[in-house]
Amino acid sequence: MDKYDVLKIENQLCFPLYASAKEIIKKYKPYLDQIDLTYTQYITMMVLWEYGEMNVKELGQRLYLDSGTLTPLLKKLEAKDIIIRKRGEKDERLMMVSVTDKGMQLRDDAVCIPKALGGCINLTQDEMATLYQLLYKILGK
Repeated sequence: MDKYDVLKIENQLCFPLYASAKEIIKKYKPYLDQIDLTYTQYITMMVLWEYGEMNVKELGQRLYLDSGTLTPLLKKLEAKDIIIRKRGEKDERLMMVSVTDKGMQLRDDAVCIPKALGGCINLTQDEMATLYQLLYKILGK
């Protein structure tokens, strides 16, 4: 083995993870276009649909997004009237994000997306479960 073989793209774990993520996100696009969300907006809404309200810092931690990415994303969702940002009542230093009624109605339109995407991925249920576990292991969870 040549010492430079470690630099070949096919020897990198990061590359198939990166490329697979891009391909899966591309498969989401037609479904997300129907509800006028980008993928990052969609995952943000999934967290907010689950929790209803949370502060921006917690939201960023859940999504692995920094504030430089999250702030403009939240402004766009607020402009669509599907979230509200407001200062915390107990601690005004915290910016709280909550889902509007319109945002909750959007959840009904999005509920079919996970199942539709499951059919687009060439893995068995067992393989998907194993991949899920391995990816979260990489994330330290």
